[in-house]
Amino acid sequence: MGENLIYYGDNLDILPSIQDGSVNLIYIDPPFNTGKVQQRTQIRTIRDDDNGDRVGFQGKKYRTEAVGTKGFADYFDDFIEFLKPRIEQAYRVLAEDGSCFLHIDYREVHYCKVLLDEIFGRDCFMNEIIWAYDYGARSKKKWSAKHDNILWYVKDPKNYTFNFDQMERIPYMAPGLVSEKKAARGKTPTDVWWHTIVPTNGKEKTGYATQKPLGLLTRIVKVHSKPADLVLDFFAGSGTLGEAAAHNGRSFILIDNNPDAVQIMARRLAFAKPKCTNFQAVEQVNGKEKVESRK
Repeated sequence: MGENLIYYGDNLDILPSIQDGSVNLIYIDPPFNTGKVQQRTQIRTIRDDDNGDRVGFQGKKYRTEAVGTKGFADYFDDFIEFLKPRIEQAYRVLAEDGSCFLHIDYREVHYCKVLLDEIFGRDCFMNEIIWAYDYGARSKKKWSAKHDNILWYVKDPKNYTFNFDQMERIPYMAPGLVSEKKAARGKTPTDVWWHTIVPTNGKEKTGYATQKPLGLLTRIVKVHSKPADLVLDFFAGSGTLGEAAAHNGRSFILIDNNPDAVQIMARRLAFAKPKCTNFQAVEQVNGKEKVESRK
């Protein structure tokens, strides 16, 4: 495995420093251009038998306190013009047998596909994966949107990594319609991936507003790259791709221009010993160790 890197800064400034054709797998989850401020309030719970507002293990009471709110503005006057030079850089750094995944939603997916067709070529489009989940408010005026879109492109449609045997099998929805052997083995996923969001109170939660579930990124890493490969996410957010890579023997480069995101990544990925570049004194989990800037 190679070196693991976390960069703080504008990805368009950092991407040109990455060598041509050196990255085996790219996954990006850019802002969705929702026109809103994406934010999440972090909380902590304190034991309080008198004023507790929630009940925990063995009926003990706890008081909830807000620690702070973190977020970012998700609005672009011309989203595709913002994205285009970054996708051109992605194409340049991608290996000849590499794959690129763009995670977006219904607002911009059609425009993004036209852009990726232009840069990669229409014959290099492999799949539109639908990530379906069931969480959040329901609209009374239209069909509630409960899915994201993930566009998969390759550099060469005749030469790319697809580890079919690395797919985790999932249960049949109607196991009675297949043999007991098939039902026990399960089936391989299709281009519709049913997967929960990151649980609100789960161990996986980092507090980052747009964190994606580890299971989703682990599937992409295992199927679309090989051990010791290099993966890249230049809208890295909470660093989920980095964790999926590190747990599966891949190296990672993560880039984000949000200092909160870089702090979260440094704490979350401390076990992988990443170098944090262009970001001074990123505190580690224990609040004492620091990853110094390496410019």
